[in-house]
Amino acid sequence: MPKRSTTLILEEYRSLLEELDAWFAGCIDRSAPGLIRCGEGCSACCRGLFDITLLDARLLQEGFRSLPGAVRAAVLDRARPRLAELTARWPGFGPPYLLNDLPDEEWTEMPEGDETPCPLLGEGGRCLVYAWRPMTCRLHGLPNIDLSGESFADTWCSLNFIEDNPLERSELRWGFRDNFTREIVLFREFAKGLLGFPVNELDTFIPTALFIEFEATDWRRAVAKIGRHDHSEPNP
Repeated sequence: MPKRSTTLILEEYRSLLEELDAWFAGCIDRSAPGLIRCGEGCSACCRGLFDITLLDARLLQEGFRSLPGAVRAAVLDRARPRLAELTARWPGFGPPYLLNDLPDEEWTEMPEGDETPCPLLGEGGRCLVYAWRPMTCRLHGLPNIDLSGESFADTWCSLNFIEDNPLERSELRWGFRDNFTREIVLFREFAKGLLGFPVNELDTFIPTALFIEFEATDWRRAVAKIGRHDHSEPNP
């Protein structure tokens, strides 16, 4: 397959994310009014630290760059204390802010009581980069049960499905395995453009994603440093 530009990869990834949004919207339409509280403007879950892929980070920067200069400056002012906190917690955690050299339990099990708002929330709790938000933000709130019945996530927002069990609702199921496989294929293609070879996983946090300098980073050196050359085939 001919090498594609980052722009084309991002366009295809956005298309995949829009399919995910359509599934979520369909779940709301097929449910009784008020059963699902999620939607644009609800920011109850937009707190703490979410890990995202480097592809999500690159797309997030597209949205961030579209904001007015004063808004970008305010977002970075909110993000810098987070960056300082993380670099103090993990000595050596620096550009390009990849999490994969840290023990998994250090960054995959963040404190539930962390109420720090996402720096990309604007007035009224609205996401400033809603159309560019990461996949994890779009998935959050509903269980991720594949059409086959396979569970990729069996939790949901506590504001949704009061006195109801969404795991028993077949109409909420979707082709998650296919979606995640397509995501990995796109990520590997994106990573190959940076590194010259594909890898399955490179992650960061939403606040630190804003400080990554994609064009200025020596990605081969960064990945060699963390020793995560995973060339395996996609297998979500």
